[in-house]
Amino acid sequence: MSDFGTYAGNKVLELLVGKTAFATPTAYIFLSTADPGDSGAGMVEPVGLGYARVTTAGSDWTAASAESISNATDLTFPAASGGSWGLITHFGLIDTVSGAGNMLAYKALSSGAQVDDTIVFHFPVGSIVFSIV
Repeated sequence: MSDFGTYAGNKVLELLVGKTAFATPTAYIFLSTADPGDSGAGMVEPVGLGYARVTTAGSDWTAASAESISNATDLTFPAASGGSWGLITHFGLIDTVSGAGNMLAYKALSSGAQVDDTIVFHFPVGSIVFSIV
C-alpha cells in the first residue's frame, strides 16, 4: 500500500501521463494524535505548547531507490513547552506550514510516542521511509 495521500498520488499519476504539471511543493512534517487518512481530514495536530510543523528541503531526503525515499538528516521538532502534545500516533508530509493543506504522504508510528512538557520529538536519519508501493 502506498504512503501517498490522495492528492499527491493523483498529481503523480497526472504528471506521468503528461496531463498536468506538478510544481515541486515545500514539504512540512506534521505530527498527529489520530490517523489523518488519505485526504488528511482526520489529522489532529497538537495545538500550541511549542508545536510547529518542520520544514524540509530536498537535501533532507535521500535519492529515491526501490520505490522508497528516506530522511537523510535528523528532523527535529521544537520542545514541547508548558504541557503535553499527547500520544503521537501518526506523522506525514503536507504542503503548507500551517492550516489545512494538501496531504502528500503519511504513516503510522510503529508505537505511539507520548510527548510531554520539555520532550523533543525527532526523527533520526533513516527513520522515515515513504514508499510508492
